[in-house]
Amino acid sequence: MPLARVFAVGHRVFGPVSLVVVTPPSTPQRSGPINRRMALTALGLGVFAPGVLAACGGKITPQAEKKAPPAAKLTYQPADATQDVVPIAPISVTVTDGWFQRVALTNSAGKPVAGTFNQDRTVFMTTEPLGYDATYTWSGSAVGHDGKAIPVTGKLTTVTPKKKIDGGFQLADGQTVGVAAPIIIQFDAPISDKAAVERALTVRTNPPVEGSWAWLPDEAKGARVHYRPREYYPAGTTVSVDAKLYGLPFGDGAYGAQDFSLNIQIGRRQVVKAEVSSHRIQVITDAGVIMDFPCSYGEADKARNVTRNGIHVVTEKYSDFYMSNPAAGYSNVHERWAVRISNNGEFIHANPSSAGAQGNSNVTNGCINLSTSDAAEYYQTAIYGDPVEVTGSSIQLSYSDGDIWDWAVDWDTWVGMSALPPPAAHPPGTQIPVTAPATPSTAPTLSGTPTTTTSPTTTSSTPPSTSSGPGG
Repeated sequence: MPLARVFAVGHRVFGPVSLVVVTPPSTPQRSGPINRRMALTALGLGVFAPGVLAACGGKITPQAEKKAPPAAKLTYQPADATQDVVPIAPISVTVTDGWFQRVALTNSAGKPVAGTFNQDRTVFMTTEPLGYDATYTWSGSAVGHDGKAIPVTGKLTTVTPKKKIDGGFQLADGQTVGVAAPIIIQFDAPISDKAAVERALTVRTNPPVEGSWAWLPDEAKGARVHYRPREYYPAGTTVSVDAKLYGLPFGDGAYGAQDFSLNIQIGRRQVVKAEVSSHRIQVITDAGVIMDFPCSYGEADKARNVTRNGIHVVTEKYSDFYMSNPAAGYSNVHERWAVRISNNGEFIHANPSSAGAQGNSNVTNGCINLSTSDAAEYYQTAIYGDPVEVTGSSIQLSYSDGDIWDWAVDWDTWVGMSALPPPAAHPPGTQIPVTAPATPSTAPTLSGTPTTTTSPTTTSSTPPSTSSGPGG
C-alpha cells in the first residue's frame, strides 16, 4: 500500500506524497518492510520535484535567433553625382558596419587626389583642393561585418567659374620694411563678396600687434585691400600673411585663382618729422635725431603746390629720376636722390635750384627739397614703409592723392572700412568713394606711375624710362 506523507520545507508545504516501489516484471516482488535507503530516495524525489515544477511554472521564452552580421554601407560627401562642387569643399566617403580596403578619388586623367584614412579606416577624406571644371571618380572597396566586400563608386563635378580673380602683394617675400609699411593686396577685378575674401586673410605678428584690413576705393584694374597696424609696428616685428583664396567664392560666380602668402620683417624704427612752417626736416630713430636738414616745402600758391598734411609712407627711391609736371610747364627734369612719399607726385629729393630758399621759405611744387649732400645722406637710410609725418599744411592727404593714404585716416575710420568691422566699430567719418580717381586730383602734380609698387626693389640707379613727377 502506498505511504502518504506531508512535508514542510521552509514555509512551503508539499504533499501528500505517495511512495510507490516499482518492481521490474522479471524480478519477483519483494516482501517485507521497505528499505530505508529506498524510502529516502523516493522521498527526495517527492520533495524536490514540486520545487522544480514551480520554478518552471512561468512562461517559457524561446531562445532569440542570432542576427546576421550587417553589410557595409557607404555615405558620400557630397552625395554621388553632385555638380558645381566648390574645389575647397570637404570631400569624403564613410563606411558604417565595415572598413575600407582601399579608396581613391581620381580626375579624368587618372591622377588621384591626395587623401587619408582615419585610424580605424572607416573614413577617407581628401587633403588637397580639387580643380575647377573637372569630374572626379571614386573607386575602391570596403568590407562589411558580414565579411562581404562592396565597391566604392560614384562621381562628382566641380564648379566652372564665370571668372577667376587673381591678386598679389605689393611687397616681396622676405623684404625688410619700415614701421608704417602697409600690406596691400591688389586684385585684377572688382569683388562683390569682400567679407568672404577678408575672412580668408590671416595676419600673424611676433610680437602681437593690433591691426585691421580696410578696403580702399577700387583701382581701374580691380579691388584692393590694405592692412595696417593701429600704431607703428615695433622695430624687429615679424609679419606673416596667408591669403587662402583658391576655390573661394568671390560672389557673382567669380572664384579665387590661387593662394599666396607673404613673410616680411619690420626693420629699425625711422620716422621723418616734417613741419612745414619750420622749413626743416628731422630724421629720428630710437637713437634720437640723426639728421636735421634745412628744406623747402610746397609754395602753396595753388592747391596742387601744397605739400599734403598727414603721415606719408616711403614707397620708392631712385638715385636719378626724370620728373615731369605739365601743369608747371616742365618735363624730363633730372633730379637726384629722389625718395617717393606719395603717389600724388611728392618726393623728398635734391634740388640745387631751390638752395637759397631751403631753411627759410617754401617755394616748391609740393616736394620737399634738400641740398644734394643732405638728400644723398637721407636717401641712403630710407626704406619702403618709413613714415614721413608732415604737419602744418593746409590740405590733408586723402584718397585723391593716390595709393597709400592709410595713415591719413583715424583708427575708427580705418576699422570701419573693413568688410568685417567689429560690432563697436563706427562707419567712416568721411565719405570714402567706391572707386579711386583715375589720376590724383588737386594734388601737387600728377605722377603717372602705378598706384602700387609692383617691384620689390626700392632702389634704382637707372632713371625710369617713362615717368612723370612733381619736380621742384
